[in-house]
Formats: sequence, structure tokens, C-alpha cells
Amino acid sequence: MSSTALRGVYVPLITPFAADGSVALDALERLAHEYLDAGAAGLVPLGTTGEAPLLDAAEKRAVVELCARVGAERGAQVVVGSGTNNTATTVHATVEYGGIAGITHAMVVVPYYVRPSQAGIVAHVRAAADASPVPVVVYNIPLRTGRVLEAAGMLEVAAHPNVVGVKQAVDGIDLATLQILAGAPDGFALLGGDDPYLYPTVLLGGTGAICASAHVCTERFVRMIECGLAGDLAEGRAHHEALLPVVEAVFAEPNPSVFKAVLHAQGRIPTPDLRLPLLAASPAARDRALAAIDTATA
Repeated sequence: MSSTALRGVYVPLITPFAADGSVALDALERLAHEYLDAGAAGLVPLGTTGEAPLLDAAEKRAVVELCARVGAERGAQVVVGSGTNNTATTVHATVEYGGIAGITHAMVVVPYYVRPSQAGIVAHVRAAADASPVPVVVYNIPLRTGRVLEAAGMLEVAAHPNVVGVKQAVDGIDLATLQILAGAPDGFALLGGDDPYLYPTVLLGGTGAICASAHVCTERFVRMIECGLAGDLAEGRAHHEALLPVVEAVFAEPNPSVFKAVLHAQGRIPTPDLRLPLLAASPAARDRALAAIDTATA
């Protein structure tokens, strides 16, 4: 696999907080190593699960530098979330983060809130890709952005030499996803971004996943994706069916609250805290997730 090819499971890291509210960089570093030890292909800092909009500029830089260092030490890919709803800001962040040694890709989300046209989305991604010192991955998540980059636009940006993939999180496997899988050029990776559908996405031609649920049961998520890539249908389906209750449980309350509650209960991060307007998970949601994880790992 080339250094820019995207294959396997990528973990979109939470941002753990210490008791004083600061970013717990030591805990983040431990998590990063744990996920790579469990077989993850790479790390994705500053994504949705990382509460990126709730971090200040210095915190974002510290998180990115830490992940870049770990990735470089471990020979792992690091896909940094650099997109915003402002093209100039996105270009600036993509250039800044992409220039850090150890960062291998930049992830550019479809612009949210401003509701651009399809042509506007394409121009936004192209502007970031033109400036980026590392290959760009599109992040297509209409539930959060209010806009989806449709198949025609995605195939248009896929033709850009510096756009190498997409995190496709469209709440299912729709016609557009199938058209992208069928029509994208060689080397363009479609990574599943909706955790209930990761296994079938890979069977249809996806190359892996950016999987928040892989914060838990990491080795089993990695194995499920590897089975899909290898065409091992029976074992892969068994993993998929065993992990589905985990996926349901960890997304029962707003992401990443349940992940943080579980990781704190497991002693892996110092607090279960999030930043407002996000709230910590309820004890009931935490306990349901822990029970589902216990069953899946028994």
C-alpha cells in the first residue's frame, strides 16, 4: 500500500479532558498507541468525535502535533480534520496542519450552515486540495452539514490529483454511494463513515472505515473490516452482527458522550467530560454500552 492509499480502520479520536478542563494530552497519547496496537491503520484527530469546534487554536495545534508524532513513530497514517464552512479558513488550516511532519492527509468536510450549491462545494474542496501539502479526504456527512456532495460532484473532485478519498457518512448505502464506488478513479478510497453499515460498504468496494465505534472493541472492528476486504463473508458477518449492538449503544446519546463515559469507566481517560453545549452521557447509557461491549468481547 502506498503512503497515501487509505485502507483499514481509522479511529477518529476523542479529545479527553482533565479535571481542570484542559486537554489531557497524556491520556490522548495512550489512547493513540492503544488503537494502533489493536491494528488500526491510522488516527483522525479534530473530527466530529474529537469535539473540534469546541477546542481553541492552541489546543487544536497541540492535539495535531501529538498525533503526528505518534503516527510518525509508529509508521501510521494521520488524517487531520481541517475543514470548516469558510473556504479561506479551511485552506489556512489545511496548509498549517498539513505542514506538520507526520500528518499524511487532511480531511475537508462539506461546508456546513452556509448551504452552498453543488458547484460551491466542489470549488471549496478543490481550493483546499490545490493548496494542501498532503492528500485530501472529503468528509460527506449531511446530517451535520445540511448539504451532501452528490455523486456527480464527488466524482468531479475525485478527478483532482490531490483528492484521494471520502469519508462517506450519509446514513446508509444509497444510490449515490454506489455510483461513487462504481465511477471513482483507481486509487480513490471510499471509507465508510456510518458505523452500522461499515461491513456491507467494504463488501461493495469500500477500502475501510473511519470508525468512531472502534474506540471500543477495536480489534474486532479491525478484524471485521479485514474480513470484508478479503471476502471472508461468514466470519465478517459474525463480527458485524456481534458489533451491531455495540454501535447502537455507543450512539444512544450525542457523540462522543457515551464513548467518553465508557473510556472513563474503563480507567483510560481522566474524566468523562465534554464541553458545552455537549453534556456527559447518562449513567444508564454508559452502563448499556459497557454491557454491550462485554457481550461482544466475551
